[in-house]
Amino acid sequence: MRLTLVYILIAVIPVAYCYSPAFEDLVETGSNRTSIKFLALGDWGGVPYPPYITAVQKATAREMSKVAQQMGADFVLALGDNFYFRGVDSVDSPRFQDTFESVYTAKSLKIPWYVLAGNHDHAGNVKAQIEYSHKSDRWNFPSYYYELNFHIPNTGKTLTIIMLDTVLLCGNSDDFLDETPRGPLRMMDANRQVTWLQERLAQSRADFLLVAGHYPVWSVSEHGPTACLLQRVKPLLVKYNATAYLCGHDHNLQYIEESGVGYVVSGAGNFLDPDIRHWNRVPKGSVKFFSGKASTLGGFVHAEVTKDKMFLTFFQATGTSLYRTALSQRSFE
Repeated sequence: MRLTLVYILIAVIPVAYCYSPAFEDLVETGSNRTSIKFLALGDWGGVPYPPYITAVQKATAREMSKVAQQMGADFVLALGDNFYFRGVDSVDSPRFQDTFESVYTAKSLKIPWYVLAGNHDHAGNVKAQIEYSHKSDRWNFPSYYYELNFHIPNTGKTLTIIMLDTVLLCGNSDDFLDETPRGPLRMMDANRQVTWLQERLAQSRADFLLVAGHYPVWSVSEHGPTACLLQRVKPLLVKYNATAYLCGHDHNLQYIEESGVGYVVSGAGNFLDPDIRHWNRVPKGSVKFFSGKASTLGGFVHAEVTKDKMFLTFFQATGTSLYRTALSQRSFE
């Protein structure tokens, strides 16, 4: 009996951490549509004192609404550090209203937000953020890490996005002490997530395969490359021909291309940092774009996934596109 109970517990534990759903429904699927469009925004989480938002967050939210209205957006990827500086304490925290609901108020942003946790979120109660999914029409955070699948309308092609919890994977860090991740709190949880990631990547036949987390694999800025992700995640991205990896953590916009994978840093949703101290710690020639000037007032990424290309456009909050690139669909040869 005791052995049976152990098997049941082992089977149940992963469910609390990961979730792999069927295909998601897009809000509007017109007969002429042939692409999926979304915004990627990291490190957008305001401040824990009045007025609970920053000038950068406000300006970025305003420009996001314009881009979503003019170019289209089916959903938003929220790439962590959703609530500065110590997350939220409960599902009833006023921060959900002050820093999220009251800021991204435009109709064009009343779309699904798919959320993952950052290091500042893990300083608080991540489970409360997961539970908020039941209180909000647009906040979608089903588990610490999970998978999203989409049909690209009228093309027969598919998009998969794997949302990771890089803090569970690599450990937390204290930005005020300029720390790097200190290693996972529970190695069993970290290993379980890597095993799940490898299984999902190996099984994926998606035409476009994205992986998202909070910590960067490659970054030239303050935090630099994340050693844990270089060791445990990057080899999987290359082996299974992932299209791109999206993240935040460093408070700027970056695009780095290496070993056939695009690395997107979109962490300019609330603060800006022009730091490039780790420029020489990424492969030579891999940096295609960097922006962190205060004069941009913030920024985010707009993505459009068509039947054969994924287009990425980096926007500054002052209303100008800064950089645009295209990634090809996966090859299974």
